[in-house]
Amino acid sequence: MIRRADEGALTILSLDRPDNANSLTRAMMLDLIGHLRDAGATQKAVILTGTGKVFSAGADLDEARAGLATDPVWEELSGTVAALPCLTIAALNGTLAGGAFGMALACDIRLAVPTAKFFYPVMKLGFLPQPSDPARMAALIGPGRTRMILMGGARVEASEALAWGLVDRLEAPEALLDAARALAADACAAPDGHAGRIKALIPRVWSH
Repeated sequence: MIRRADEGALTILSLDRPDNANSLTRAMMLDLIGHLRDAGATQKAVILTGTGKVFSAGADLDEARAGLATDPVWEELSGTVAALPCLTIAALNGTLAGGAFGMALACDIRLAVPTAKFFYPVMKLGFLPQPSDPARMAALIGPGRTRMILMGGARVEASEALAWGLVDRLEAPEALLDAARALAADACAAPDGHAGRIKALIPRVWSH
């Protein structure tokens, strides 16, 4: 349910469970973590995307009821993305919800299709967000808008997400992956380790 495609120095990892809105099981997340660590050791850029019209609805409902919603694997996943030395791009092919926010927030660049929506319904579900997500979100959009999403249950349309800085660019669905590849091209052509050296120069107000 995680598809991997290596294109030279670029790795594309796709959530491939479209019949379930790419909701994440624990096994999927562990598989994704393994691919990310492997790609981080050998590749110069990683793109995270999904199949179908939703990037991810968050946790698989059955597993969420059994405890996945509060499992530390979410933090392990986002921390793995954040720690990668290569360029990381989230190519959000549709709506991003719940715990799936973590891996996208941890990426260096976020692209999205114009029909995407963004929400994180932890308040009404009675859960806390994953520990690093509020700081990463606030670094992008500020504390007030972070409260709107996490505490006010705001559902943010793609155009508003772009204006806020939650995503960096909107792309048509048919152009999304090519746009992500284009942004990864310089990193893939650069000397080994160069992307990591540039990343180290760009301040992040959240920690890994």
